[in-house]
Amino acid sequence: MAISAVALLAACNASAKDPAARNAAGPALVLITPSPVGVNDFLKLAVQGIEDSAKKHNGTQKVFQSTDPASIQQNLSAAVREKPAVAVAVGFNFADAIAAEAERNPEQKFLFVDSCTTKPFPNVTCAVFREHEGSYLAGAEAGLLSKTGKVGAVVVLDAPQFHRYSIPFGQGAAKAKPGTTLAPLFIGGANPFNDPARAKALAGTLAGQGVDQVMGAASAAGNLGVFEAAKQGGFFAFGVDANQCPASPGQVVDNVVKRTNVVIGDGVDAILGGKTGETKSYGVKERGISLTGLEPDAPTSQCVVASHPDVLAKVGELRDQIISGAIVVDDPAKS
Repeated sequence: MAISAVALLAACNASAKDPAARNAAGPALVLITPSPVGVNDFLKLAVQGIEDSAKKHNGTQKVFQSTDPASIQQNLSAAVREKPAVAVAVGFNFADAIAAEAERNPEQKFLFVDSCTTKPFPNVTCAVFREHEGSYLAGAEAGLLSKTGKVGAVVVLDAPQFHRYSIPFGQGAAKAKPGTTLAPLFIGGANPFNDPARAKALAGTLAGQGVDQVMGAASAAGNLGVFEAAKQGGFFAFGVDANQCPASPGQVVDNVVKRTNVVIGDGVDAILGGKTGETKSYGVKERGISLTGLEPDAPTSQCVVASHPDVLAKVGELRDQIISGAIVVDDPAKS
């Protein structure tokens, strides 16, 4: 997968070398990320989504990678100046910047993924995730696999939107095995999204308390710290956003997958089809949220849960109950 390298206002189109892309008659699409794509699986899926959309509509795509809050604003402004058919921004970091640009540029269409502006705009389409549904299912796996009856979570921030990874994880564990308890810890500090050392230390603390299943919602870098602690401490971890099992085979049970590529494709289709200004929520039912273990490629995923078909069968039943509405997982961010 080709990823454009962009710093601040400079950008290059990864598809520009492709004659088919140069001759494309379709829409121009631009993706702006809140940080460098690098090893961030969530952002990799976003790049895949913009590339797939450009190909589907015979258009072109460009990726602006931000490095800090200032470059987020600068890259978004640069993208708007190019007047693309759709400007796609991923991450809650863009809320204020998109609101300002949407008001200044009412003709520009925006797709805001993983968050939404406080004030609605007719030219801003939002796509949000119900991560708590995936966390609940992952928690059920943790409860069924736990030998100590104690599960935990290492989460970037002690804030409602990130409680979606901890509270439902404990609820799912208790549903699958009554009496299971949850111990959450939060990274915090000046750099919570890129602090693998802190994430590793917190995971080790949980292990010392008898926790043997840990949800790692500590960003891409932080989860590597959690996985390292799991390998050294003999407990098991869960990943987020994409399949992180290959990062630590034998230690990562499963992953709460946010299918950013699917959401971007769906959102771009809607905007190009004339539907703008809406907010759509993606959960298990819409296949915006899933577990690696419940996907067709689970046998080759290197996830621990793949060798536990009995657990997957029970969690699959819970997933079906969420889809049918028999189980409603409360959103901690709204409580």
